[in-house]
Amino acid sequence: MPDLSHDGDADTAAVNSLRSAVMRLSRRLKHQRVDESLSPTEMSVLGILAQCGSATPGELARREHVQPPSMTRIVALLEAKGLVRLEPHPEDRRQKVVSPTERAEAMLEESRRRRNAWLAELVGGLSEEEWAALRAAAPVLEKLAHM
Repeated sequence: MPDLSHDGDADTAAVNSLRSAVMRLSRRLKHQRVDESLSPTEMSVLGILAQCGSATPGELARREHVQPPSMTRIVALLEAKGLVRLEPHPEDRRQKVVSPTERAEAMLEESRRRRNAWLAELVGGLSEEEWAALRAAAPVLEKLAHM
């Protein structure tokens, strides 16, 4: 673990700059959505389902850091929009399992395509050295995102 106490001002400035840049880039990426009628949380839930497969509402609530009643409402909205389906849990019939529909998977794929194209266009404006530094930083940013 890095010791951030040796050069407090420089480290504080670096952390501040990283936070600010990640937040601005994230906001700009969110504007590249395919379906503007979905909230960022709804899109995030669909992304979790696409990445990890089916899950219970409780598991989704934990992953999204929201209360279970909030996730129940989100799942109900997604189901009403035809983006998820609820099925009985294979081991506990009191629970439901949430799965993405083909429509949700197609929408997510188009959203990824649009965001990747937008980001690729931005990256095209970087120097080769900047692009190399960004490629090298990507695994570290991914690690931070999952800590």
